[in-house]
Amino acid sequence: MRAIAMTVVFPIRDIPFSHSGSWFGISPVVGLHAVADDLHLVSHQNGMHAVLRFAPARTATVTATPARLAWAHGAGTVEAAYETPDTVRLRGEGLGMAVLVAESTLTPFTGTYLYRDPVDGAAVLTDYGTGRRYRVTVLAGDDVEVRGVEAVGVAERGVVLGDGPWEIAIEEYASGRAPYRAAVTFDEVVKAADAQFTAFADRVAPWRDDRTPAAELAAYVLWSATVAPGGFLTRPAVLMSKHWMDKVWSWDHCFNALALAAGDPDLAWAQFRIPFEHQDDTGGLPDSVTHSEVLYNFVKPPVHGWTLARLRHRIPGLDRAELEAVYGQLVRWTNFWLTVRRVPGEDLPHYQHGNDSGWDNATLFDAARVVQSADLAAFLVLQARELAALADRLGLHHEAPAWTRCADELRDALLGQLWTGDRFTARSPTTHDTWSTDSLLYLMPIVLGDELPAAVRDVLAGRIRQHLTAHGLATELPASAHYEADGYWRGPIWAPSTVLIEDGLRRAGCTDLADDISARFRALCERSGFAENFDAHTGDGLRDRAYTWTASAYLTLAAAHVERRQR
Repeated sequence: MRAIAMTVVFPIRDIPFSHSGSWFGISPVVGLHAVADDLHLVSHQNGMHAVLRFAPARTATVTATPARLAWAHGAGTVEAAYETPDTVRLRGEGLGMAVLVAESTLTPFTGTYLYRDPVDGAAVLTDYGTGRRYRVTVLAGDDVEVRGVEAVGVAERGVVLGDGPWEIAIEEYASGRAPYRAAVTFDEVVKAADAQFTAFADRVAPWRDDRTPAAELAAYVLWSATVAPGGFLTRPAVLMSKHWMDKVWSWDHCFNALALAAGDPDLAWAQFRIPFEHQDDTGGLPDSVTHSEVLYNFVKPPVHGWTLARLRHRIPGLDRAELEAVYGQLVRWTNFWLTVRRVPGEDLPHYQHGNDSGWDNATLFDAARVVQSADLAAFLVLQARELAALADRLGLHHEAPAWTRCADELRDALLGQLWTGDRFTARSPTTHDTWSTDSLLYLMPIVLGDELPAAVRDVLAGRIRQHLTAHGLATELPASAHYEADGYWRGPIWAPSTVLIEDGLRRAGCTDLADDISARFRALCERSGFAENFDAHTGDGLRDRAYTWTASAYLTLAAAHVERRQR
């Protein structure tokens, strides 16, 4: 078999093998923190479901690149490559492979049923979990056994292939489709997939070189986590991961949009618009959207004005009709916070739970869950400023002054009610009790940049520096009694907090500190990949290890660093 040389080789236990537009990947990660010995075909339609298990006949070494996955044992090899987003080809020589259902028990409501299609003889598996069919068509080879045909109850079901040579195609589809016919060779499939990924990487990271060694892998994480429109996702969507974090959360999408904006503006704009397509009657955005569910039990912080200002700069040719639509949606989203989430007579809106802030379990929420917090007010100041600027651009000059006044009033309330002279506090919207902890979230108003008084900027910058470890910004002060190495938002380093604070510091004139934070986070990703978050002391990746907003943060910071270096 001809080997195809690839630039990127990645650990399959951390990053799934997939293809842009596909709803499935191949990975040993089969559930929340659940890792199997064998690789599985894992689909994200109707939730996360391990459907098929790939069991090589002998213990094999796995190598993964963007266009080719390979199992090897001695001289024997099995290779896999995506022909299209819903069709993967496999070929083997010198190494057998069993392609079996992941769940051996079939009930009237669960499991996977197998039958031979009398039309073309293919083995077809229908899966209750995904509600989709998986057709295995043998393209070459005689040493093939189909097991468990039409069996019910407990049975081994699947296709077993001998040492070959052999080749098969596996398709994921709905009710039916024409019999599969191979139009290209396996090597042509690999070559085409490689070209598609390389073209994407060239668009989103044309500046990459040996000084940005993780850029190509970051591009692959985004490319491979992208799914075609389906279910509630009516636009191409970059999931947070093709592991268990397989949704679009209503602030995560902003960071993916920013990373894609310069190189793939259409995909970037699609990311920004996705949650707004599910805005409710009050103007609230959903907590998350995925293939088969939209959740409204929480919201996410209003970082969308901050994001839109940057998208408009990076995508100068945005369609006026699109901007008009977004303006109306952003107005409703802002008014949601100023009405539904503001107690009558109060100046500041409130979160109802830590999940609303995106910092689910930050220590800021230990004293109470329903809080007025400084980060929320700061984000809304920026959002009102963007609404004023966008109103002017759209010729709605009579609306812009009201948004400017709104921003001014929120900023004044933030400084007048939550700033003590040396720190921001959190406050109850009913009792007006205040408190503070050592969470980095209290320092998020630095996003206001030069809009903050100089004395406030200086204090925030000094406190931010105390959170800086060798690897980046710890979300809880490392010296805090509440610091937890793997404590989610109670210690680990996260991408969005890094990007927001780095940007605010830079606009506040604290460029040296911003440069330092950027450099440390980029080095962290180059060392530890694109995990959901990282141990602030060791730099080790934590939780989901293929997280797109982490990859996007790296691309955003690296692109800006290269631009500054070139200037």
